[in-house]
Amino acid sequence: MVHPLRRVPERHGRYHGGMFGFDSVRPMKLYSIEGNTQKLDGGAMFGNAPRAMWSKWVPVDDQNRIPLACRCLLATGLDGRNVLFETGIGAFFEPKLRERYGVVEDRHILLESLANAGLKHADIDVVVLSHLHFDHVGGLLAAWEENAPPRLLFPNAKYLVSAGHWTRALHPHPRDRASFVAGVPELLESSGRLELVDGEHSATLGKAVRFHWSQGHTPGLMLSEIVGPHGRDGVVYCADLIPGRPWVHLPVTMGYDRAPERLIDEKREFLDDKLARGVRLFFTHDHAVAMAAPRRDERGRYGVADEQTQFAGASL
Repeated sequence: MVHPLRRVPERHGRYHGGMFGFDSVRPMKLYSIEGNTQKLDGGAMFGNAPRAMWSKWVPVDDQNRIPLACRCLLATGLDGRNVLFETGIGAFFEPKLRERYGVVEDRHILLESLANAGLKHADIDVVVLSHLHFDHVGGLLAAWEENAPPRLLFPNAKYLVSAGHWTRALHPHPRDRASFVAGVPELLESSGRLELVDGEHSATLGKAVRFHWSQGHTPGLMLSEIVGPHGRDGVVYCADLIPGRPWVHLPVTMGYDRAPERLIDEKREFLDDKLARGVRLFFTHDHAVAMAAPRRDERGRYGVADEQTQFAGASL
């Protein structure tokens, strides 16, 4: 059985080799970090699934919109570093665009959530970005101010980005051009702290984090697994391969996915691997649940168990 993450007493010492991410002074702790929330069209989020189905899975408002989290995963003491996986949509949009894209709050919720965990954005050592669509990188930027140019936050962090997706961000397809934030690649590159990742591990995080890859949503989608002891019982950030619990079901994809059939095949392989190794799924867009264990029933249908709405200071 896969158990939920739990609080553990403070302990000292570390596993050598960096595999398990325990710092010599403090144990690794994990936090679900809330960012700004959105309301988007449910039909777009559920692709070819009919409203009669998905309206049973999530609340729907009178404009056909569903609530979406933009949740981040924070690991403190991960091989001695504070590592933030994703930054959510943030508050960078001007008011007109904030309304168009259904961003609920007008302030930078991610910064408030980090403060609740005892950190400022300058305390983050590494920011890992699955891809550069605005609902995953907008939180990199300071909140919108009239006549102020975009400005990067996290001044002491290395930024880890998929090499394959970096090419897409520089040369987007017309279908997803609007999903990118103009100027963000240039800001990341000019920071001098950008690392492009193209394999299972990065130079910055070593074997403490293993990367998995998907092409069905966007080229070079990078899925980060915090590796547990002996490669088991870790946590993986599912990004837009599996945005939340309803999308664990294989046939369910988003209208935003570029290759739904390929994504379904990738999702099956991904889930089978996580089931075999007891790796838990962390959801960025699920409005109510941060993390759950994958399961497969006697009919072969994929689902989840041991749901956690949020967690703070948890251990693998």
